[in-house]
Amino acid sequence: MDDIFKALADPTRRKLLDSLRDRAGQTLTELEQGLGMTRFGVMKHLKVLEEAKLVTSRKEGRFRYHYLNAAPIQEVADRWIAPYQKPFARYALNLKAMLESRATMPTKPDFILETFIKTTQDALWEALINPDQTELYYFGGRLKSSLKPGAPFQYLQADGTMLLDGELLEIHPKRRIVSTFIPNWGEDRQASRVTFDLEPFGDVVKFTITHQDMDKAPSGVTTGWAQVASSLKSFLESGVPLTYPPANM
Repeated sequence: MDDIFKALADPTRRKLLDSLRDRAGQTLTELEQGLGMTRFGVMKHLKVLEEAKLVTSRKEGRFRYHYLNAAPIQEVADRWIAPYQKPFARYALNLKAMLESRATMPTKPDFILETFIKTTQDALWEALINPDQTELYYFGGRLKSSLKPGAPFQYLQADGTMLLDGELLEIHPKRRIVSTFIPNWGEDRQASRVTFDLEPFGDVVKFTITHQDMDKAPSGVTTGWAQVASSLKSFLESGVPLTYPPANM
């Protein structure tokens, strides 16, 4: 967590995060032009942010796109904000604003979240597909799916109401799940696309959530993903998931 505070201490790096919050998926050239910095300066600060896991990037074709990674910010909020809600109310609101990033370019992922979980690939996979476990960290939602392409991929609440509707598009055991995402809230329920990727990294597993077509999803989804990932990480590492009040993902 020291890397996170060190990265956030620099005003230039905060400007980079603000830029990625306002427009996710920018290239190095776009960041350079938008902030009036040299290419070397942007690269130098991006390296610090990437080492702190506050920024992640994805290469598509000839370009590499950069994104604000919400997971570490959520972990800071969970550790330092939640126990002291009143004195840190303003800080919490600022963090929430940083988590709300939306993209404008439909040809690339709109949102990417990466976190590293000290667990096994088998345990993480089981947590993603076992309804008894999804209920613990996914806002009380129990996964309902036969886990076959074309089958429903839904999360149901304890009373049987639909939290999230969807269809399983791809499944590669212990590596990837791709599904449509149709939330049961908001005025216009349109399908977007979500991918879960698992990749072992020594003693940890890199877990990545990629959300495309987020212009079709209601507001609050980016914050919701950060909360899901943070609670999942806590559950697998300590056996105790984090609890959040029912919210619009």
